[in-house]
This record gives sequence, C-alpha cells and structure tokens, in this order.
Amino acid sequence: MRHVVIDHTRTITVEEAPDPDLTGPDGAIVAIEAATICGSDLHFFDGDIPVGDGLALGHECIGRVVDTGPAVTSVAVGDRVLVSSVAGCGACVGCATGDPVTCVLGPQVFGSGMLGGCQATHVAVPAADFQLLAIPEGIDDDAALLLTDNLATGWAGASRADFRPGETVAVIGLGAVGLCAVRSAVALGAGEVLAFDPVAGRRDRALASGATCPDGPTADAVLAATAGRGAAAVIDAVAIDETLDASFAAVRAGGTVSVIGVHDLNPYPMAMLMSLFRSITLRTTTAPIQQTWGALVPRLLDGSLRTDGIITDRLPLRDAAKGYALAADRSGASLKVLLRPED
Repeated sequence: MRHVVIDHTRTITVEEAPDPDLTGPDGAIVAIEAATICGSDLHFFDGDIPVGDGLALGHECIGRVVDTGPAVTSVAVGDRVLVSSVAGCGACVGCATGDPVTCVLGPQVFGSGMLGGCQATHVAVPAADFQLLAIPEGIDDDAALLLTDNLATGWAGASRADFRPGETVAVIGLGAVGLCAVRSAVALGAGEVLAFDPVAGRRDRALASGATCPDGPTADAVLAATAGRGAAAVIDAVAIDETLDASFAAVRAGGTVSVIGVHDLNPYPMAMLMSLFRSITLRTTTAPIQQTWGALVPRLLDGSLRTDGIITDRLPLRDAAKGYALAADRSGASLKVLLRPED
C-alpha cells in the first residue's frame, strides 16, 4: 500500500508501507477511493502539534470493503462505505449512544498515531460494524466524505449551540467546518446567521449558503446587528485565543458559545468571572460522528442540507504535498482538498 506521511520538518511524502492486516474478527480492510485533507491535519503541517517522523495522515475517507473479519455483519466485501473519522470499540455503553467520543476504552482518531492514516490506498478499520456506513443510494462522494467528519462536526456544533428557531447565530471561521456550521444553523432554523472570516472568498461562500457577513470586528458587528444584545449562540470554528475572546464578547447573556475549532496546546485564559456573571454556557465538541448520520442522511437526500462547493480541489494521492500547500494557503479559491489514489 501507499500512504501520506509527515516528518518532524513538516515535509509531506507518499511512501510505500506493508498492507494492513485485519485488527480482529470485528475488523475490515477498506480500499480507499477518496480521502480529504481536514483543517485538523493542518495542525500537524503548520507545527501547532509537534510530530515525529513517519506519522501517517488523514481521517476522512470513503472506499470499498476488500476484507472483513467473521464477526462483521453490517457490511460485506464489495460494499462502498464511508469511515467515521473517530473510532470507538463499538461494544460499550458509550458507543451504544452512537458517540465514539464517549467510548469507555477511549476514542481513537485515524491518522493521528492512534490508527492508520486514511490518506492512503488502504486502511484497517476496527469494530467495522460501528465505524463503517454503507454509502446510501443518492449520496454522492463529496457528501459521503463530509459525513466522515466536517459535516458531522458543523452539524454537532450548531445542534449543541442551544439556539431556538428564529434566533441569531454567529459563526466565526468559514473553512469547511465553519461553512458546514453555517449551513447547519440555517437548516436548524436560525433567524439570521452572521458569518465572519478575513478571507473574502470564504465570506462569499457563506453568503451563498444563506448567511450575512457584516463588516467590522466580530463582537462590534454582532452587537450592532442585534441591537446591542448579542447573538443567542456563537459557533467558533477556529478556536484561537482571539476568536474565543470574540465569541464571549459577541454572545448575549444567557447564550451559548459552541467551540468546534481545535485550540493549540497552550491554556486559554478564560474570563471565568464575567462568564459566570453573564450565565454563559460553553460547549466544546468533538463530533459524535456515527450519532449524526441518522439526522444528516435524510437532509442530504431531500436537499434541505447542501454539501456542494465545499470540496474545491481534486488531486491524485501522489500530489499530496501540493494538496497540503493548497489547503494551508487558506485562500478563498481553495477550501477543501480531495486526494484520490491512482490506479
């Protein structure tokens, strides 16, 4: 097999590796047909999270099952499947909720050193009945890839933001996850979605998705749009100190800050006293991927939730380094990069 790896100098290469083996009787091997580069992968590439040499990357992929253990019942060899980016044991009380983050044994993430990377030709999937979903008829490849992580994350961030239909929601950061959060908030009935990003091309995508993009600093713009009250909810899809500060300043008293961006390894100095005094709810979410599929698939099939225009660039796996450079540029033209293994 071949897979994308990164070394301590943040150099991206595609290297040969032994074919993966089944992880056990409940495991499966998936021949990958397409994988995508996530903003979380860029934390390794940008140096926010230090890595050693030979880390296999990627946690978003779709493909075809080529082998299964004898205990696998939900999929069979030949099925086209999508792979949840977050894995659980599939057998505990936590996994029974459909949320691998609550796995009693602890969640694992593909392409993080815990499990093999999905930017590859093949990947071994443990607890396949829990991790894999046969791609439903009518779900295209782009939508299936987004169901592995980004759409599930945006949806969870909006769902956990605790706003009522008709209320104002702000979304900070309009990468793939932020744009999914915008579309999810619209689908969940937000009265107005105020969207913020310094990149004009990203703001244009949010406008086309039903958001409003005010001018000026985030908190000032939200307060101006809400007659000084603040947004019912703020979804932070960036989670650097600056955007977290803006989120707390922009949310109304009694509102919710819903964080789905990945902060760095340094502590965030939260203004706890003021948050207490204003009764602010802080929710941080690693998406319960499997739990979201039941809500998301019907919306994708009936067209009430769109995934078009999020995957913008398509490259062969051998050009992974170019793909990472495009993704790291964070331009309005390139939002999310797809890598497809060559024949």
